[in-house]
Amino acid sequence: MGGKQKAEGPDFSAGVALADVPEGGMLAGQVHGEAVLLARVGGELRAVGARCTHYGGPLGKGLVVGDTVRCPWHHACFSLRTGEAIGAPALNPVSCWKVETEGERVCVREKLPASLPKRTPAQSPASVVIVGGGAAGEAAAETLRREGYAGPVTILSDDTALPCDRPNLSKDYLAGTAQPSWIPLRGEAFYRENDIDLRLGTRVRKLDTASSRVVLEDGSELEYGALLLATGAEPVRLDLPGADSRVHYLRTQADSEAIIAAVEAGAKWAVVIGASFIGLEVAASLRQRGVGVRVVAPDERPLERVMGPELGDFIRALHEKQGVEFHLGQTVTAFDAKGVSLQNGERIECDLVVAGIGVRPRTALAEAAGLATDKGIVVDEYLATSAPNVYAAGDIARWPDAASGERIRVEHWVVAQRQGQCAARNILGAEERYADPPFFWSRHYDAGINYVGHAVRWDRIETDGDPASYDFSARYMDGDEVRALATIYRDVESLEFEAEMERLGRR
Repeated sequence: MGGKQKAEGPDFSAGVALADVPEGGMLAGQVHGEAVLLARVGGELRAVGARCTHYGGPLGKGLVVGDTVRCPWHHACFSLRTGEAIGAPALNPVSCWKVETEGERVCVREKLPASLPKRTPAQSPASVVIVGGGAAGEAAAETLRREGYAGPVTILSDDTALPCDRPNLSKDYLAGTAQPSWIPLRGEAFYRENDIDLRLGTRVRKLDTASSRVVLEDGSELEYGALLLATGAEPVRLDLPGADSRVHYLRTQADSEAIIAAVEAGAKWAVVIGASFIGLEVAASLRQRGVGVRVVAPDERPLERVMGPELGDFIRALHEKQGVEFHLGQTVTAFDAKGVSLQNGERIECDLVVAGIGVRPRTALAEAAGLATDKGIVVDEYLATSAPNVYAAGDIARWPDAASGERIRVEHWVVAQRQGQCAARNILGAEERYADPPFFWSRHYDAGINYVGHAVRWDRIETDGDPASYDFSARYMDGDEVRALATIYRDVESLEFEAEMERLGRR
């Protein structure tokens, strides 16, 4: 998805000096024009494909952590021993290559046949039903099969589209620079070949945890040995005159395509309601399509509550440089066929309105079933709910955070995928605590922001560098504790912070 990239660096087939690959380090190069990464871990030399299978990020610019390598772009994690993708957002493995040493030189020979480890689960429920076809549900289904589970796996998704690359819906896909074929995470054949019963357009009416059954909207029932709730979140909708017919929201592929259709039908001016990440990513994508954009939000600065004032001012300036107009400290009070009215009496004409004012976890099924909820579905460190053999993952899960000791709920794509993977392993008896630090990325034109951790609050922000120079970091401090780190093109610093949080969380 990152496009074709030319392989660079030394020709490993001709050999390089052993000293060029330090212990715990790596060297990027090529073999017959294909990008390859050579690493040394515990005295052993390993060679794997050097492009992340998520968006093609250069793994050689990432970080070696133990016997894994982490992608600098979006923090996918790969085994240096097997090439396996062991941490989202990547789903596919990288290739492994044969390594030979000749005296003080090391050579990389031919590519090895794909051979991922075969696993046997500690336990195998009679069946696994997954409610939700988003990031968590899809990742869980794949993980069940990778971990060797052979029983029935069913995904019940109320979406009519295949599980998709949701972050792209507000970024490249909406901007028109990503092909439609990039958006599904897997094709239909993948689910058939892996014996995953994916039921699209299927709504669940009721959960009966006493009899371990799921009741569908059509009245049919489905028994489960283990159940994963991954229903995600839904956009907060405006309750204002005219909103129902005028406002677009962005959550699904169909939502993104409806906005694209409005632009292709001739929309010239858009009002984006909300200076959230989703709202500002929509603004950037629409500007790339040549649409004029005005952002209306009650905030003093964009994203200040999450990023603080310095990054908020930078993001605003970045968008204004691209022609976005901000109406901050304002709310929309009404809609008509040709525009919106603001709280201060101003009226803005527009052809298109998109709202990004937050989401709510979809917990109605869990609440009706009597599961413990508190601003989400309450789960323990293994992502198990209050009902036996029922787990929850993704935007709906409220779990005990290993770093802060507080119970949190996080609406990030990578968090949802990794929780889906962890829940799947625990369904199979792994007893694995979920302790991954939250991570997300956001892109605005040519500026990429990575954020690790979860700062519910902070008393100060320690900054270094200049965001306008795309060389910047911000540490969100709560007393002496660093709760989160935001970076702009300081990828290794971001990865190192994530690795340190992992070590602290898994003690």
